[in-house]
Amino acid sequence: MRDSEQAFPDWLSSRAAATPTRPALIVGTKTWTFRELDADATRVAMFLAVHGVRAGDRIATVLHNGWIAAILPHATLRLGAILVPLNVRLTSSELEWQINDARPRVVIAEARTLDSVRNATGALGEVEILMVDALGESQADAVAKETLKLSHDADAVLAIIYTSGTTGRPKGVKLTVGNFWWSAIGSALNLGTDPGDRWLACLPLFHIGGLSILIRSAIYGIGAVVHERFDPLEVNAAIDEGGVSIISLVAVMLERTLDARGDRPFPATLRCILLGGGPASAALVERCANAGAPAVQTYGLTETCSQVATIAPGEAHRKPGSVGKALYPNELSILTDEADSVGEILVRGPVVMAGYAGMGEETNRILVDGWLHTGDVGRLDDEGYLYVIDRRDDLIVTGGENVYPAEVEVVLAAHPAIDEVAVIGIPDPEWGQRVIAIAHVTGEQPDAETLDAYCRQRLAGYKVPSEFRFTPEPLPRTASGKLRRSDLKMTAVQK
Repeated sequence: MRDSEQAFPDWLSSRAAATPTRPALIVGTKTWTFRELDADATRVAMFLAVHGVRAGDRIATVLHNGWIAAILPHATLRLGAILVPLNVRLTSSELEWQINDARPRVVIAEARTLDSVRNATGALGEVEILMVDALGESQADAVAKETLKLSHDADAVLAIIYTSGTTGRPKGVKLTVGNFWWSAIGSALNLGTDPGDRWLACLPLFHIGGLSILIRSAIYGIGAVVHERFDPLEVNAAIDEGGVSIISLVAVMLERTLDARGDRPFPATLRCILLGGGPASAALVERCANAGAPAVQTYGLTETCSQVATIAPGEAHRKPGSVGKALYPNELSILTDEADSVGEILVRGPVVMAGYAGMGEETNRILVDGWLHTGDVGRLDDEGYLYVIDRRDDLIVTGGENVYPAEVEVVLAAHPAIDEVAVIGIPDPEWGQRVIAIAHVTGEQPDAETLDAYCRQRLAGYKVPSEFRFTPEPLPRTASGKLRRSDLKMTAVQK
């Protein structure tokens, strides 16, 4: 479903006109009203225009959560440019690949990320680096406001967000204005909205789970509360004292929030905890019920602009384990034979991405006749409620971060002491899963500390295996040469 002839008035400027004094953004001790947020979005957009950013250009960012990271999506949209938020935890070599692939007009950095950005862009030619401090400068007379866009085509790409690929190559997911709009509408129809709502974003704003909160809040006319990082004490304080009514968390975050809270009951103002990042354990679901935590499971992907199914708060007890029905107006289907109700989850609707940037063949492989082939496994019951059986076959979800084994295997396979290697995820009570590397070594066995250091020079910390195991035997493979990961997982869990 594509809204090729549909356009949306700028949602932030519309909100600034309708509810100018209502709180729009809260970062630390500072609060922006919608009028103030609208003015700052215009100011940042004009600054970027002075530096040559035009409609269709890409703006890469390497930023921790903060006020600039929260305002940039609105400023970028107002220029008709494309935001490319990059993970601050990537190494310089990983950043270099993604920046080279994205080909941005500018890269926005901060003091903590500047060295990595400089190293990443050193060999890429004409890429201008802008510092966040500079974005606070006034450009009131430099660019005519009439050059800014206050109407946006539904099919215009608003953001490109990189997600790991099964081949080890990250993929840039193109998300449109229409994707974000319909994601917001579907969530609102399921969860409801209230003018007094405040949605807490303690997820990184370079992930779709964090970025989508900023867009939804502007569309709904509610406050987005942005934390620099996840801290369970700060989360509980925001719930108890900051009026937070909705929060998005992954399982390990929720566990730590409950640990820090102890026996204190949740206030009535907290009406929903959206739990994503992978299936929740039965133990966590039961713990939430016992604590009175209003947690509801949700299912989504970067390729679906965050949520595509979420259990309604009033139905979680009736459908334990379900992530709910497809959010309006999207559709879910299961690709399976008639004898089995379990199969690959397919998604169709206006939240489905426009495709992968520069990867037409991969786009055509995963988008077939309008259906997104997620690679995830699940089932639908007779009422249309989705149960996710497993995430993508090879995907490891650790602490809410996605790790594809192939990406780690490419790095380890280049080590001279390793003949072949497999990377798998095994259950972990704190992180959901942890990353394990199983290496076939015929010569002298390298020590784990050396391999850990080797990986940390080339991979983000969350991708580095927490354990290295060695075997003199070749790794098990199918007749076609594919790794038999299920055998490796079974053996690894038993040890």
